[in-house]
Amino acid sequence: MNCPSCQAPLVPGAKFCANCGAPAPQATQVGAYTEPLPETDNPKDPIVVGDMTIKIEGELVPVADVELGRQQTIYFEHHILLWKQPNVTLGFMNLKNAGKRFFSGLQIFISTAQGPGNIAFSREAPGQIVALRLRPGQAVDVREHQFLLATSNVAYDFYWQQGLANVLLARTGLFIDRFTAQQEGVVLLHGYGNVFEKTLGPGEVLDVEPGAWLWKDANVRMDTVSVLQSQGAGGLLGALGAFVGGAALVLNRFYGPGRIGMQSMTYHEPQREGAQQAGGTSNIGGVLGSLFGDRQ
Repeated sequence: MNCPSCQAPLVPGAKFCANCGAPAPQATQVGAYTEPLPETDNPKDPIVVGDMTIKIEGELVPVADVELGRQQTIYFEHHILLWKQPNVTLGFMNLKNAGKRFFSGLQIFISTAQGPGNIAFSREAPGQIVALRLRPGQAVDVREHQFLLATSNVAYDFYWQQGLANVLLARTGLFIDRFTAQQEGVVLLHGYGNVFEKTLGPGEVLDVEPGAWLWKDANVRMDTVSVLQSQGAGGLLGALGAFVGGAALVLNRFYGPGRIGMQSMTYHEPQREGAQQAGGTSNIGGVLGSLFGDRQ
């Protein structure tokens, strides 16, 4: 969890931020279980990295407004640029295994921006922006199409989602993005709706609706289980009850220790006008649609 005021990483269990002194959010504990903490708001104070300053502005559809210096550069997904000054130079960052991403319906280039000057981004959807400050060597995994931007001292990679159930049923996409800090840096994510953070203890397990997780520490292992497997002693009737109640056929299971971020609106890719909007839809449909011209 980061400080809601200055975005500095909080020490687990701390009552105050060691950087700015602001009160740290406190989790409700029931027995040995601590409930997820809400990200109460978008970051209010400017985020400074080197000679770059990031301001999160707006409420319903937040904007990441970046003032670039001459040294620090950033990279970002395409289709999220809102505005820029003419002297901000845009470029491309090549990705490894670009062919795999192309046939999975993902972009094969990541855009870059170099200052000095002002540039702004938005996911153009209601939600919250989460700023993750990463220490050298620290890595986080992020679901497809939900990262906004990262500083150039954070390495970008991705890996194939393991297991046929994950690909066909879990609705988490074919790939998961991984960001690893080479030096101290920041990654900005867009969460749909409100964002919550849960810290898993060693051996602690949590089952999450496949469209509801946003990011996780790289050391948190993720698996896929059926609703029946997630019912404990509930058995078949319990699984049927969960299914009728709106649960997915499968759930993503996360194993501690480490943190996971969750969003209150399950992820959905943009659809053509008039199409049914279903939360957490499978990436397979998007892949086939992109090949046969069925996407915007």
